[in-house]
Amino acid sequence: MERHWMMEKAERGREWLTDLLFPRRCPVCGKIVVPKGGLICPGCVKKLSFVKGPVCMRCGKELIWQDGEYCHDCMRHRRSFERGAALLNYNEAAAASMAQIKYKNKREYLDFYSREMVRRLGKRLAGMGADAFVPVPVHPSRRRTRGFDQAEELADRLSRQTGIPVLKGALIRSKKTMPQKALTPEQRLRNLEQAFLVVPEKLWKGMERVVLVDDIYTTGSTIEACSRVLKRAGIKKIYFVSICIGGDR
Repeated sequence: MERHWMMEKAERGREWLTDLLFPRRCPVCGKIVVPKGGLICPGCVKKLSFVKGPVCMRCGKELIWQDGEYCHDCMRHRRSFERGAALLNYNEAAAASMAQIKYKNKREYLDFYSREMVRRLGKRLAGMGADAFVPVPVHPSRRRTRGFDQAEELADRLSRQTGIPVLKGALIRSKKTMPQKALTPEQRLRNLEQAFLVVPEKLWKGMERVVLVDDIYTTGSTIEACSRVLKRAGIKKIYFVSICIGGDR
């Protein structure tokens, strides 16, 4: 408990120093945040659509009907993961912000999103009983181009706030897949087959539960592909958390 408190204190100190040297910019509008000390403009929060109930009992997607239990995707497709949770519905404001993070190196925006994930999804995270966070990896060529892996950066921030360690290097992306946007769910999963590999020596002995971390969940193909290889490697229960999630259809 004392170690977790010290980590939080150190994190606040880093945030204060960074804000002093480099004024915080809003993850939605990109302007300097006013009032100082905040992580997002008060007015811009309203442009984000936070996930609210009822949600799919499997993936955590906001349902379009009030008395349902599962979204259309989870009813149609077998899932290897237990369940998931997401912070935001993937609307126009969220999509633009995610693009700034990935393609414009605005990783500082993850400070706001990770804080809100812990604040709003903390109970669900705790209920997962995770031994570690496992970032969904990008292909090494994309990491070289961007200079970082956004899922790993998000996992590091979640770890500092929750005390749950990050398992790096255990799950790797060995195949550079085609863009997924124009593909059907079935094509997406085929596209991702053999794309992910587990490095056995990187897995911790006795580990049984992990939480996959990613920035965006749409149909679930990526999380499903990762879950399958982790299951084959011996992980018993797999969960996931993401910043954004697509809508039910």
